[in-house]
Amino acid sequence: MAVIAGLTGGIGSGKSTVAGMFEALGARVIDADAIVHELQAKGQPLVDEIAAEFGESVLAADGSLDREALGGIVFRDPAARARLNRLVHPRVGEEFARRLQAAQAVGVALIVLDIPLLFESRAAGRGGASAMRFDATVLVWVPRKTQIERQLSRDGYARDEAERRVAAQMDLDEKRALADHVIDNSGPLAQTEAQVRELYARLVDAPA
Repeated sequence: MAVIAGLTGGIGSGKSTVAGMFEALGARVIDADAIVHELQAKGQPLVDEIAAEFGESVLAADGSLDREALGGIVFRDPAARARLNRLVHPRVGEEFARRLQAAQAVGVALIVLDIPLLFESRAAGRGGASAMRFDATVLVWVPRKTQIERQLSRDGYARDEAERRVAAQMDLDEKRALADHVIDNSGPLAQTEAQVRELYARLVDAPA
């Protein structure tokens, strides 16, 4: 039976990079963000539901979802963020469960569930991540300063916007206390790769 690991992090932590490293080692990665993007693609019912909830300003001229406009709303207003989560999380949870079942049928040794709001969902008792079984949880950690600097260089956000987006999420130090394993991604990429290889071996070789 495959080992199931929940992978999480925060904005600018490099979680997607670490997920790619696990995948390169042979893990099957199921990415919550990728599922969200598929569900929010132009023409999908969820886009209409989001527009009905937040107004036409969150739609681009071609009718697709303007994620920057939506983010500008939900990262400034916790109540708005909660409303969005109530729309999105049940759909994501259903698709996650379907893909997990398919991955288990293939017979891979490690399945990595890449879930940005893993601990937040558990704390809130929401569906999806809160109802899933994990053999281990893994946090990709960097200092808060690094989270902000990476947004400035990668996404081109102003500093106040980058700080606002980091503050909207659970602090990585708080998540660190909740995680079974921590990947420190604040150093050179080779150091991160070494940590991922070591953890992959530990998880795959762990007794059932």
